[in-house]
Amino acid sequence: MNQAGCTAYRDRHFTCEECDERVGGGFDSSTSEIVICQNNINDQANMNRMLTHELIHAYDHCRAQVDFLGNIRHLACTEIRAASLSGDCSLTNEMSRFKFGIKQHHQTCVRDRAVRSIMAARKFSQEAAEKAVDEVFESCFHDREPFGRIPHNTAEANMAYKEFRNRGRYYANI
Repeated sequence: MNQAGCTAYRDRHFTCEECDERVGGGFDSSTSEIVICQNNINDQANMNRMLTHELIHAYDHCRAQVDFLGNIRHLACTEIRAASLSGDCSLTNEMSRFKFGIKQHHQTCVRDRAVRSIMAARKFSQEAAEKAVDEVFESCFHDREPFGRIPHNTAEANMAYKEFRNRGRYYANI
């Protein structure tokens, strides 16, 4: 976050609250706070996934000035990125939901989760949410910042982090 020009302080930008039973967390763009739903996080993997998802929203809010409330295409883009990059659509998670597929399964999962998130966050109709997701899907799905890759598992997440830390180091001394 700091390298993107954003500040993030644990005591200021994170809060734990009791939430609706269907929500694990959220990002409040008006206060730039990530809300962790303490009553709905039941294990570390779930916490990591939820926190990564919400941090992507915070990152997008900072670097791209995402208009969460007024622009459905902005909301669609950040939901696509968060679903793709956070692990929401990992093979393990999809298997636990009894959803299986081979060809383009990750993209299908990302689309579905983005549409559901848009509908839940702003009460848009399914048709409006699907239209917004379709309009921005290609560019937003392929935007993998700050990771540079889709971290499908812990090993890939660690590799993405190492790559991120090494970006620009080769050319820094030239």
